Amino acid sequence: MKNLLHIDFAKQPRKLSSLLGLALDSDRLEGTVVRRNNGSLQAVQSFTATLSLDPLTNEPELVGREILNHLEATGIRERRCVVAVPLKWALTVSVKLPSLPEADVASFLRIEAERSFPCDVKTLRLSTSRYVAPSGDQYATVVGIPVSHLDRLESVLHAAKAKPLSFGLGISALQPPSLEASSGVMALIIGQDHVGLQITCGGGVASLRALEGMLETESGERILHGDLVAREARITLGQLPVELRALVKRIRIFGPTELAQQLAAEIRPRFEPAGLMVEIVSTYPSGEFGVEVSTDTAVSRGFSLAAWQLVGRKDPFEFLAPRVSPWKRIASQYSSGKLQTVGAVAAGLIALVALAFAIQQWQLFRLGSRWTRMAPTVQELENAQDQIRQYRPWYDDSFRCLMIVRALSTVFPEDGAMTAKTLEIHDVNTVSCSGTARDNTTLLRTLSQLRSAENVHDVKVVQIRGGSPMQFTFEFQYGEGVPGEN
Repeated sequence: MKNLLHIDFAKQPRKLSSLLGLALDSDRLEGTVVRRNNGSLQAVQSFTATLSLDPLTNEPELVGREILNHLEATGIRERRCVVAVPLKWALTVSVKLPSLPEADVASFLRIEAERSFPCDVKTLRLSTSRYVAPSGDQYATVVGIPVSHLDRLESVLHAAKAKPLSFGLGISALQPPSLEASSGVMALIIGQDHVGLQITCGGGVASLRALEGMLETESGERILHGDLVAREARITLGQLPVELRALVKRIRIFGPTELAQQLAAEIRPRFEPAGLMVEIVSTYPSGEFGVEVSTDTAVSRGFSLAAWQLVGRKDPFEFLAPRVSPWKRIASQYSSGKLQTVGAVAAGLIALVALAFAIQQWQLFRLGSRWTRMAPTVQELENAQDQIRQYRPWYDDSFRCLMIVRALSTVFPEDGAMTAKTLEIHDVNTVSCSGTARDNTTLLRTLSQLRSAENVHDVKVVQIRGGSPMQFTFEFQYGEGVPGEN
């Protein structure tokens, strides 16, 4: 009996020789089977498919059957997989870590997530990447993805007879933050309907965004707005602490060759004069995964995720719920002495089981009857709660946007010496205004009045061109209860 307790019930992980890497992006699914053989990695099968069914809205069994059909049509039999979930699902927040004991960091980050995310963090699965600034200050980027999305995706994969081993982010697999070569890199990945942005430095992810509205489809062709990508990239850099911003020296672009070349051509004049080198990534660098990779291997999120898993290095962001086997739980809970005590207690409890079982059945019958009567009301309340949780972030009765427009209109000259052409409001508090001014004096006077306006702060000039008239772009933050700058 005692010898039984020395058996290791934990199933030892088997070293994988092949793996299927999947990347889901809107209605597009990409897959690559990666095999490790004699110290090298090889993409042996791959496919690209457009899904007619949405994994988040259609029945998981139907979506799973569609994916299974694509796998069988390609002749892919590998079912163990790692999956790159859409970056658009992710909510992110960057936090500066105070001086805390390591045991308290997780609780602090959860509190910051509760304060920053527009939903209950209980509905999210969180993952964190930490990084260190040159000054020694520590930061963390917390990423949350709705549990409902992940559970539904897992059900879809099970319906496709696939066995998911990991849910990660494709962009962090393409540009792993833990690699020394990734320090000071802004990665841009051109997706199906958005552009993913990731900044890595200090051994972690300093910024992570999905830039939506950067791609449009006209006459069946995708059109990329490189100027918008450049502006959002510049804004993201500006949001970093100064010491981290100075570390970013490279911009790496991933995606379809034609669109990647277009984006590189449009952003080079904006960033290379400032010392940021722009490069298009079309092949894997030598030694990327620590093993040999064929030079003609196509760079993809699926291949990168599977390759890192095969060489034993996981994605920094993990969103698949851990699974613990019953044997492992038992082995970790009981030692030999405890097992003897449990046996003695169990012998005494067996005599009470029959009576307890009868009482329990009676209670279950009574509670079941009560539940049958209240179930419709409970379902109605749950539906109302789901709608409240879904639409709460969009409900705002403060008319903030109108207040911003009012603040601008009161400081612009009435004689038309200064006019606004575009006004952009991001996240309901970051405002960008572009237009023309008769001269520099007019612009400076207007900015001075704006700085003293109520609820306006952090006014800064982004761009000035020309003489008289001159073109300008400035930004400021608008927040109620925040005094204006002096």
